[in-house]
Amino acid sequence: MVSKEVLSSIKDQSLVEKRRNQMIRGAITLFKEKGFHKTTTREIAKESGFSIGTLYEYIRTKEDVLFLVCDAIYERVKDRLEGSIDLNKPSIENLISVVKSYFYLMDDMQEEVLIMYQEVKSLKKETKEYVLQKERDMVDMLKHMMVTCMPQDISEKDATLLANNIFIQGQMWGFRRWMLQKEFTLEDYVKRQIHFLLQALALENSSGERN
Repeated sequence: MVSKEVLSSIKDQSLVEKRRNQMIRGAITLFKEKGFHKTTTREIAKESGFSIGTLYEYIRTKEDVLFLVCDAIYERVKDRLEGSIDLNKPSIENLISVVKSYFYLMDDMQEEVLIMYQEVKSLKKETKEYVLQKERDMVDMLKHMMVTCMPQDISEKDATLLANNIFIQGQMWGFRRWMLQKEFTLEDYVKRQIHFLLQALALENSSGERN
């Protein structure tokens, strides 16, 4: 796994977190308008509300900002998923809660997710691998919830595929919301996707077959 520590010359961690959150919000606005490569660190500093000199107290390169954006996405997904499940009493209801929470979070984070996917193709190898690893980590979280909550045994393969399906279905609302909103509210979309998931699980369980 690729790891990345974004270095800062500031020792006050609460200040580092505050400034980096400002930086993430400013960068997301600019990346959405201009893309990662056409955005300068000077523009990120201005959009974030501080000078270029201050910016470089909290990062070393522009790619550090993209790392921070990806980390912010990952941490919010992690917190949301972990906060929506009772690991002491896992159940299918817990699974529904996890999926629902994830879908609503993807609606909240549409801009961040779109930026991550738009920019990953043109990143350097190390940066690209870091972003892709964050995605794999998020899918693994969903897979863990799936295995933990299912009342019946589920194979490793099935859990992996279902976790990837849920992951993409959540992001699909963000990618294609412009079209889906013509026929579905977010609530409708979430209900239908959960219905299809439970229907697929029930059909597999009743057939007694697993490939």
